[in-house]
Amino acid sequence: MTIALPKGRIAEDVLAIFKKIFNEDFEFENRKLILKKAGFTFLNVRNWDVATYVQKQAADIGVVGYDVITELNSDVLELMDLGLGECRVSVAGIKGDESYKSKTRIKVATKLQNIAKKYFSKKGIPIEIIKLNGSIELSPLVGLSDVIVDIVQTGGTLKENGMEEKEVIMHSSARVIANKNSFSTNKKEILDLIAKIGQVHGA
Repeated sequence: MTIALPKGRIAEDVLAIFKKIFNEDFEFENRKLILKKAGFTFLNVRNWDVATYVQKQAADIGVVGYDVITELNSDVLELMDLGLGECRVSVAGIKGDESYKSKTRIKVATKLQNIAKKYFSKKGIPIEIIKLNGSIELSPLVGLSDVIVDIVQTGGTLKENGMEEKEVIMHSSARVIANKNSFSTNKKEILDLIAKIGQVHGA
């Protein structure tokens, strides 16, 4: 079975779960992107690419944030909420400034374009999306946007930059996802693994 993991903390946490299940060490060596052990092949990929690997069946299952699945509208099966990497997707802006609420069209800086469009569309508010990939908090401070839509964990970065959460769009955490064909072919094997993860991780 091939499993796609997002680089960084979540991959380490998931491999720690496998260590508990199989009582042996699982870790990527140096800069290696593939780990083969105990009948599994683990792929170390970028967070935003996990769902694509699974959807295209380059991996049978994967672990990725619910925010990523939603943003990409991924055609995968969601099997389990691991409760790792908990965060929120929120509208944020300059502290105490609610002027965006009275505008007829709001400028929104984000990399989560689909989530932002859907959220404001449901509220019937026209928006102009400004796509940014990093340091998104900067954009309202320099007048590039009215607000941002971004991932918030502690809110510390917002506070440090004189900003605050205005509206929570959704809560997110890491989910185990599966390719639909892989799941129908290897249903027992995948469900057995999910059950073992549940036993040691308590998810």
